Amino acid sequence: MAAQNKLGLFSLTMIVIGLVIGMGIFRTSKDAANAALTPSIFFAAWIVGGVIAFCGALTYAEIGSRYPVTGGYYKIFSYAYHPSIAFAINCIILISNAASLAGVALIGSEYITPLISKSDVTSTVKAFIAMSAIIIFYGVNLMGLRMSSRTQNVLMLIKISMIVILIISLFFPSLYNTASQTVVDLKTQSFGTILLSFGVALKATSFTYGGYQQTINFGEEVEDPKKNIPRGIFIGILIIVTVYLLASLAYFKVIGFNELKHPAENSTPIAAIVAEKMFGLAGKYASSILLFIAVLAYVNVLLLSNPRVMYAMSEDGILPASFKKKDEKKDVLTVSLTVFAAMCIVVLFFADTFDKILSFTIFLDSIGMATSAATIFVLRKRTKHLDATGIYSMKLYPWVPAIFVLAYLFVGTVIAITFLKYAIIGLSVFTAFLIIYFLVYRNKKSVQS
Repeated sequence: MAAQNKLGLFSLTMIVIGLVIGMGIFRTSKDAANAALTPSIFFAAWIVGGVIAFCGALTYAEIGSRYPVTGGYYKIFSYAYHPSIAFAINCIILISNAASLAGVALIGSEYITPLISKSDVTSTVKAFIAMSAIIIFYGVNLMGLRMSSRTQNVLMLIKISMIVILIISLFFPSLYNTASQTVVDLKTQSFGTILLSFGVALKATSFTYGGYQQTINFGEEVEDPKKNIPRGIFIGILIIVTVYLLASLAYFKVIGFNELKHPAENSTPIAAIVAEKMFGLAGKYASSILLFIAVLAYVNVLLLSNPRVMYAMSEDGILPASFKKKDEKKDVLTVSLTVFAAMCIVVLFFADTFDKILSFTIFLDSIGMATSAATIFVLRKRTKHLDATGIYSMKLYPWVPAIFVLAYLFVGTVIAITFLKYAIIGLSVFTAFLIIYFLVYRNKKSVQS
């Protein structure tokens, strides 16, 4: 790539920020607070989550630099492990993406339901609203419509504006919740209880910090990668951590830790509470509508992108040829789109609350993140000839990737302890895909012979 076309420090930093900041900050602070025994554990989960994200981004940046291939995870897993692992991991990543979409759609339903009904709305009703949003945008995509870059910019403006409003509320002490807050004395708690509390809170923040793994894609596209990759990632993650901490502090100050930790069954979503305290009922309604629109746009983006991943996997012979079926007139991947949308609906059907979806998604992510980051240990050995050739090589190796891998193993273990059902489902799905691979591979060999 020509030097003038490579990413500079500013562009790389903006990419990192854009990859990470999503819709999670408008919901997961509540989940992290609910898990945390004390405010210190709550904020520690956000800080540690940022450190883990930094370690992960550096690890994936070096992986992309040492093995820059089109095809991302699949090619790297095949090279470092075995094609069967590549197939299984990529399939669970797709399922994880479907679960993430379902979770975000559920966040949207939580913001819009208080405007639709003043009475208590059950989690089942919220799940059906989320399903309806997915079905609507599935239909939109079948018609061949595409989301324009202008709509994407509007989505980003909504998110940024809401985050700015949350942070601005810190400058108005009159908005703070002055009720006395009950705090658990950690001296009365066992180490295991404290560790479990921190682990469950970290699960929530891990969802919010997701996205940095895409740094795997720009290893060779950065100007002066040895300097700019670590600088860009460090600055980007530092800005993200700062923004998330300030937003969470706003929730903590304005809503109050106890209220954030134990909200009413049908309470107003947390960002709307802050907006209501600042601007009255109009602020509450406006923020709820805007965030619902932002969620719908995010749903549409994932429905656009993930079927293309399935198409690429089909082109490589990993998935059946039917996944390449396309309506040429409308340029729609009909089979891939239908299967992915169905996966999202199935997730919502079996896990109708955000916490359940969060546990399922992060457990699958724990498998994918730990195994993908661990490929760096294989790549370092197999690509020694690239050392001192100008590629990016992280400092503090092997501690940086080791911290990241161990962190996700810890989060996966916490989920297995607190939501054993979803851990068993996740491992069963992974095992099933391994079996499917070898069955298909055996059939291919028998046909070829």
